[in-house]
Amino acid sequence: MQAEPVIEIKKLTKIYRDFWGRQKVRALNSLSLDVKKGEVFGLLGPNGSGKTTTMKCLLGLLFPTSGEISVLGRPANDVEKNERIGYLPEESYLYRFLNAEETLDFYGRLFKISAAERRERTQQLIEMVGLKNARRRQLKEYSKGMTRRIGLAQALINNPDLVMLDEPTSGLDPIGTREMKDLIIQLKEQGKTVIMCSHLLADVQDVCDRIAILYGGELKELGNVEDLIQSKEQTCITSTELPDEAITEIDAILKKYNAEKISVEHPSTNLEELFLKTVQESIDRPGQRFVPANDGDKNQEPVSTES
Repeated sequence: MQAEPVIEIKKLTKIYRDFWGRQKVRALNSLSLDVKKGEVFGLLGPNGSGKTTTMKCLLGLLFPTSGEISVLGRPANDVEKNERIGYLPEESYLYRFLNAEETLDFYGRLFKISAAERRERTQQLIEMVGLKNARRRQLKEYSKGMTRRIGLAQALINNPDLVMLDEPTSGLDPIGTREMKDLIIQLKEQGKTVIMCSHLLADVQDVCDRIAILYGGELKELGNVEDLIQSKEQTCITSTELPDEAITEIDAILKKYNAEKISVEHPSTNLEELFLKTVQESIDRPGQRFVPANDGDKNQEPVSTES
């Protein structure tokens, strides 16, 4: 059985207009996708592709021009659903004169969490993000990595079912990046659904189950990471060691040298190459858009539609 969708977006279009009501920017164009319960979903795209607009529509901060959005079984404009959402923006706007404990206690009060539960969750989250030794230092003394970690803890203070992360590894060094990715995987293991935007494609490839690539406000690719980065144009045959003269042969040479055929598979590219290829194809063929398959139709390919 497939997991139930936590987010459902159907033909979402968002048009920004100028003072006179004339169309200025079509930020999203008939976007349709869903996010399943318990998965880590990556939302990718170059600047101006519609990622931030999508996130704001999911949070109810923007109203779509047309289309439907359901988040946690409720319309996106239902503010009560946000009590079950944790959000880490690209830049965390935290009170720099507070320390970690005071910060989490403050945001816990906003969610009307009891004092006893606030204390318990504060200590759990500080331990989880690795700030136990700095819990009483003011945030203005924190490094970039420490600020991102306390920002993540703040996003989790309400024990959300859905966690939305905007550039979670932005500005982090390799160690901080690895720690943040481990935390994201830990959230998945706890049964939470995570949707993340990132420009760091290797990070997305490491933690995401599925991805969507946007370009010009349109969905260009959608699917499992491993399936999308697999190269369908090539077949890789792995065998035991062969002498140099056998390399130019194929099946016959395997039999000739009594070599064991280990596997036949499609070699994978990487997410960065897929991303750049998708963007270039979008530039070359602007009318092509990915349309998710209907239930039962697993082999539907991207179709050409008018923007």
